[in-house]
Amino acid sequence: MANRREFLLQFAAFAAQPAKGLTPKERVDRVLAGRTPDRPPFCFWHHFQDEKEPGRRHAALTLDFVRRYQLDIAKVMSDYPYPKGGGAQWHELKLVDNPFPEQVKALELIRDGLAGQKHFVETIFNPWNQATKISSKEAVMELMRTRPQALLDALEAIARSEANHARLALEAGASGIFLAVDNAQQGVLTLEEYRKFSEPFDRMVLEAAKDAPLNILHLHGPKVYLDHFWKGWPVQVIHYSAHETGVPLAEARKKTSAVLMGGLDHRSVVGAPAEKVQAMLREARAAGPKWICAPGCSVPDDSPREKLLALSRLLRAA
Repeated sequence: MANRREFLLQFAAFAAQPAKGLTPKERVDRVLAGRTPDRPPFCFWHHFQDEKEPGRRHAALTLDFVRRYQLDIAKVMSDYPYPKGGGAQWHELKLVDNPFPEQVKALELIRDGLAGQKHFVETIFNPWNQATKISSKEAVMELMRTRPQALLDALEAIARSEANHARLALEAGASGIFLAVDNAQQGVLTLEEYRKFSEPFDRMVLEAAKDAPLNILHLHGPKVYLDHFWKGWPVQVIHYSAHETGVPLAEARKKTSAVLMGGLDHRSVVGAPAEKVQAMLREARAAGPKWICAPGCSVPDDSPREKLLALSRLLRAA
């Protein structure tokens, strides 16, 4: 109990800061409603490489990052490993009630530290991605070719377990989930393979969070099947890299009414000259008021603090 009080006091600045204009949460809520905010809400993130640390440490790193760079949304990274099944084969998996207990502890502390001022979303890597981490990309592809039903069974076990985690994240106060999908692209799976071996399980995870106000679908990679995702998914926000895919947000806006998230090139925006960042922002504004400013993926983990601070200043002035 003493440790929890100490933790909350450490981040009491969140509640103590005076409001100027809209709060971050109000700013995001306006965008979700299709109304023009005082300025575009923004966020960025990277991996803390703390998956062997306790949840309390992960929460502290997350809250410090959100405070330091004055982000409008706390996109919580989630790198704790999915539990292995313990069977003779990697794919012998069972339903897990709470697959990421330290992450849940972290989410509760993040909720308390943010004091209701900001939305925070829980990152969930889709079942296919978790399967590759339990085994390897090659092992998953081999199982798909040789024993497709065994792979489907394993992916369902992961999906149902991750659905449990999504519900626990919402109970801990998260505004939604950030489902990261990295296999819906050429060079990984065909669209038909994605529809059979991944989409049902991705939807299973999203279904567990369907009533949340801020669910984000992250489509990772340069050759994403974007047209498959513009409509019909239970999310408020679609996030992808306009620079990697070559599909500007203006073009995406013609195909979806969802809030679009992105517009900054995650590969170069940190440390980029102000005029280059401003050019990215001008192009991204074509998404209209339903736009959250963000890189197309995580920024480099070794991004210098001073360069992230400079980027934050530019985005707050947008």
